[in-house]
Amino acid sequence: MPNKNIKRIVLTGGPCAGKTTALVRVIEHFSSLGYKVFTVPEVPTMLIQAGMDYLTKNKDLFYTGEKATLQIQLMLEDQFMAMAETCSEPCVIICDRGTLDISTYLQPEDWERITASVGVDTNQLRNRYDAVLHLVSAANGAEQFYTTATNAARLEQANEEGLRIARELDKKVIKVWSGHPHMRVINNAENFDSKLNRVLKEISNVLGLPQPIEEERKYIVEVTGEIPEYIESDITQTYLVADPDCEVRLRRRGWNGKYVNVHLTKKKLSDTEELVTERQVNNNLYQSLLQQADPYRTTINKVRKSFIWKGQFFELDAYHGVHEGLVILEAKGIPAGEDVKFPPFLRVVADITGNKKYYNYNLALRN
Repeated sequence: MPNKNIKRIVLTGGPCAGKTTALVRVIEHFSSLGYKVFTVPEVPTMLIQAGMDYLTKNKDLFYTGEKATLQIQLMLEDQFMAMAETCSEPCVIICDRGTLDISTYLQPEDWERITASVGVDTNQLRNRYDAVLHLVSAANGAEQFYTTATNAARLEQANEEGLRIARELDKKVIKVWSGHPHMRVINNAENFDSKLNRVLKEISNVLGLPQPIEEERKYIVEVTGEIPEYIESDITQTYLVADPDCEVRLRRRGWNGKYVNVHLTKKKLSDTEELVTERQVNNNLYQSLLQQADPYRTTINKVRKSFIWKGQFFELDAYHGVHEGLVILEAKGIPAGEDVKFPPFLRVVADITGNKKYYNYNLALRN
């Protein structure tokens, strides 16, 4: 009988983000927990080593090479999935970059032409993965660790121009994956082990393994200047009727007229552990689930601006409706003991980390 307990996860990010080291840690950690771990190799590196020149001025070679990159990536992922389906133990497939990474090196019209010729589209490619973990490049906030020594095929050199290109690629990769319902950004940390542990935690969440309860750092802020290069999305959040020890949330998140619906259940197992599960739902199921809305809670509406500042990932939520004017900054995945690098275009009004009054679940309570 085919194994259905298989998760496919992308490890991506800008150049010199620590993916190679993270892959080794992932294999060791989850193999010790009884998982069969498959890793799909990074296709562009394979092709460069085999003679492909992605910097060629030969447009036909470039186009054919990029098309081949996508086709080989899809074939490898599908074949590893077929192998995983023969296994009796739970499996996880880790992709060293995913199909959408290819688009960051192409003009939009060339990407559309290639995907059309292969018979796929961007949304299909984005949704073929259970999660996307973006490791922030060392070029963004950890420049002293940026090197080309760990990847001889790297095109971005360790100089000022190379760092600039690497930062731009980092932002492009986040942008192309930003419509994924389980895209997580893994910050640079003062201790690299903290970054790797964050990767293990996020994969554990996808696999449905209980995790320690962790408070993300939150602040009420005022915006005092222009926010550079952010990704904006509209969020509608509805809480559903649930058991006393559970929180069930239905979220619709939109980018440029496209929407993703996610059903999330958070179950507290003890004072220190919780189990979080989430799944993407289609529009029909979304509308049906809205019938289960908690009558004691109103719908949360907010506009989110996501951005990286000095290697740290932030989400800035501006609330509308009942909490009009409230702006909350969430610093994502910063290890305990490490300082938050607040951007100069924000003024912190209050630290509300751990303040239950400002949990979305409680902000939704009707007066």
